[in-house]
Amino acid sequence: MEAKKLHKHEIEHLMEHWIEHNKSHSKSFRERAKEIEATSPRAAEKVTAAADLMDLCTSKLEEAAGEL
Repeated sequence: MEAKKLHKHEIEHLMEHWIEHNKSHSKSFRERAKEIEATSPRAAEKVTAAADLMDLCTSKLEEAAGEL
C-alpha cells in the first residue's frame, strides 16, 4: 500500500494539533499526579514520568515541525 503524500500545510496543521494535544495531556497528567499522590505516591511518580515522556514526544514533534 502506497503512503498518501501530504501537502506542507496539512503536515503543519497535523503537527500543531499533535503538539497542542500532547501539551494538554502532559498538563492533565501532572495535575492528576498531585491528586493521586495522597493515595499512592509511587503511582503518582509513574504518572509524572508519563508526563515527562509526553514532553519529550512534544519536543520531538516541535523539532520535526521545524524541519518543514
